[in-house]
Amino acid sequence: MDALLALMVGVLVSSAVYLMLSRHLVRFLFGLILLSNAANLVIFASGRTTLALPPLVPDGLEAPAVTVANALPQALILTAIVIGFGLLAFAMVLAYRAYQSLGTVDTDAMRVAEPDANGAEEAAEEPASARSEAA
Repeated sequence: MDALLALMVGVLVSSAVYLMLSRHLVRFLFGLILLSNAANLVIFASGRTTLALPPLVPDGLEAPAVTVANALPQALILTAIVIGFGLLAFAMVLAYRAYQSLGTVDTDAMRVAEPDANGAEEAAEEPASARSEAA
């Protein structure tokens, strides 16, 4: 069972990296979802995947008498799922707004916020007297 889970995590991570290297913003978001799910599976695997009893301590003992399931990774996964969903919702709204204002989902075409190399050179070559007159 652990080998199958490790193989599944490897496939999810490799698929996520492949999708996140794409220039398409929607593919990047799908890769982010896959990477989040792979991280949740790694946390789940750390808590043992055996068929165990709930972590209840019988009266008179200080620890459970038999092998029990670890509840901490399960609680961490629930928290990670909620945080991942919030991050995904924010990223999808951000991608939608970027598409509305820029008209593209190609990340190479979304270079509006970066300074143009030619414009930066022209501003540097402009004499100081011309800059002071413009102000």
